[in-house]
Order: sequence, then C-alpha cells, then structure tokens
Amino acid sequence: MYIGEYRHTIDEKRRLSVPSKFRKELGRGAVITRELDNCLVIFPMRVWEERAKKIGMLSESRKEARGFGRIKLAGAALVEFDKLGRILVPSHLAEYAGLEKDVVVAGIYNRLEVWDSKRWEKYQKEMEKNMEQMAETLGEQI
Repeated sequence: MYIGEYRHTIDEKRRLSVPSKFRKELGRGAVITRELDNCLVIFPMRVWEERAKKIGMLSESRKEARGFGRIKLAGAALVEFDKLGRILVPSHLAEYAGLEKDVVVAGIYNRLEVWDSKRWEKYQKEMEKNMEQMAETLGEQI
C-alpha cells in the first residue's frame, strides 16, 4: 500500500526520483500515464494490467470510451528505474501535468500520483474546504 506525500524535484532532463520505499513495491518498472485533475499516475505493473484490461473492455462504439482509452493507454509509458532510483518522465506527460521543477509524489493506496507542487497545494486547499461534505456524501463507503 502506498501512502504519504514526498516533495522532490524533476531535473532538466525530466528525471524524477521516486521515493525508495515506493521503489521496493514497484519492482524494476512501472507504467506512467495521465490522470484526472492534471496530474500523472504511476502504476505497478500488476495494477496497470488490471486497469488497462478494464479500459480495453469499454465499448468502442461510445465516443467517450474511445477517447478515454486513447488518453490513458496511448499516452502511457513504461518506466524503469536508473541506479539512482529515477524515472524519465516523457515530455508529453510532463507537459500535461505542468511539471517544471518542484513536484509532489503522493502515495494513493495502489498507485502514486505525481503533481506539480503548486497545483498540489491548490488542489489540497480546495479539497480540505469540502472534506466534511465529501465525507457526508460518501457516507458508509469510507
């Protein structure tokens, strides 16, 4: 299980250091792709395979399903860790998430999210304002 929030930097070559405690669970490689809310998501291979299968089973006759599959699957990239525990973030993904230098790597149960630090802080403040309403809406699901 991935939990916690870690601040890192992405260098000029778009290399991002993944926290060591997460690398152990990810193994030798993972998949990175676009996520909702203009962040990126890193999936362990086993979780990615489950997600990709679900996306692949969406109806090809529905415009939304085709579009979602294209964004999530065609935009995805396999990543491997170098000797220093860094991954290379593809340019199209870094651009999508607005990654420049300061980033947050957040553990979200079965995946990691990668956020531009300013976007993360703004998002967190918005969510914190609505925390009670979200809890009430979700009810017994949480």
